[in-house]
Amino acid sequence: MTHKKTLKVAVIGGGSSYTPELVEGLLERNHELPLSELWLVDIDEGMHKTEIIGDLARRMIAKTGCDIKVTVTTDRKAALAGADFVCSQFRAGGIKARLRDERIAVKYGMIGQETNGLGGFSNACRTIPIALEIAKEMEELCPKAWLLNFTNPSGMVTEALLKHSTIRTVGLCNIPVNMERDIAPMLKAEQKDVTLQIAGLNHMVWARKVLHEGKDKLSEVVDMLNDGNMAMTPKNIKPFQWDKDLLANMGMIPCAYLRYYYQSKDIIDEEFEDAKGENNRAAQVARIEEEVLKIYSDPTLETKPKILEKRGGAYYSEAACELMSSIHNNKRTIMHVNTRNNGAIAGLPDDCAVEVSSVITSTEILPLNVAPFPSDTLALIQLMKQFETLTVKAAIDGDLNAAHRALILNPIVDSGSHLDAALKETVRENIEFMPKFAHVLNK
Repeated sequence: MTHKKTLKVAVIGGGSSYTPELVEGLLERNHELPLSELWLVDIDEGMHKTEIIGDLARRMIAKTGCDIKVTVTTDRKAALAGADFVCSQFRAGGIKARLRDERIAVKYGMIGQETNGLGGFSNACRTIPIALEIAKEMEELCPKAWLLNFTNPSGMVTEALLKHSTIRTVGLCNIPVNMERDIAPMLKAEQKDVTLQIAGLNHMVWARKVLHEGKDKLSEVVDMLNDGNMAMTPKNIKPFQWDKDLLANMGMIPCAYLRYYYQSKDIIDEEFEDAKGENNRAAQVARIEEEVLKIYSDPTLETKPKILEKRGGAYYSEAACELMSSIHNNKRTIMHVNTRNNGAIAGLPDDCAVEVSSVITSTEILPLNVAPFPSDTLALIQLMKQFETLTVKAAIDGDLNAAHRALILNPIVDSGSHLDAALKETVRENIEFMPKFAHVLNK
């Protein structure tokens, strides 16, 4: 399908170190995504990084000969006006907030992670109000645009947008993309010839099928994983081995993030050890970003540097840009996205956000329903969905009671008097980004 109209893409969080990968993906698809304007938006504190990345984007574009204007700005409304796609990839509070989240979690004996547990709750409460502000501005300035949410915690942010905005929204995570990338060579196959069926919640998904050459080869992949193949461990998670009996009898392949639930004690021990040497994941990311920014500053650099692959979100541009192309060209591609359940996963509300394999059209996202989950797995998913639902309520209303109830449900959050202390410290340390909780501090 040919489109004569050129496209305007606005990136909220343009100073993200991932932006060059997004630019690379857009340029590779220029024949099917006729981009004419790329707006990189950030706040004042992020403009130094955004200017550097904007210059690199211009060099990358010049190298290809494409005619795309890059605008770097703090004026979000100007960027949104008339946009066709809005890519949300901001980090509320920056890396400092992530460092703070991990420190607080470990202080109270809990797992520190930006999308799980206490850290995931904190990140959601900082992020969701901003995401809804952006959606409200889109309803006025570009009501027909698609909002592609890559901002973590993607599932909860997407759920808030789906329930509290009229903007067409879809969430995206690179974890299913990397699962496909990793499984294909295990089967000595091209990625395009392997199809996974993915289902669950963001950072809590399972591969239900591995389709290749007319067969479901899931059990074959499970055997290879149990034989010690480490191909499916992301860069941001230390190498580990699943319990062989668990994996062999599950009938599914869990994403690596499920280690936080299946191997919680091991994670806690690792994080306490890392904390002693100030070598937690947030500190590692901060060092990588500093190194990456120096490389981006090289005026001779015209391509995305390889070091970016050390970040946990490596290769997300493949999914992000393919998602844009599938929507724009009505390609009806099957992709793994965060969208409304609409019956795809039995046992969850129709209106909640789930991460499932879906058909991507120019009109809407059509989730593909999966076979019912085993009852124990479904119970975990339902528990975490309640955690997510209450967290969204807490973020929007500044409801400390909802926050407390959410965290009590979460399997990787300890309950007790120290949870109350951890929650209040989290609110106090983040009050700049959680102003609706201000009344809590006055009690």
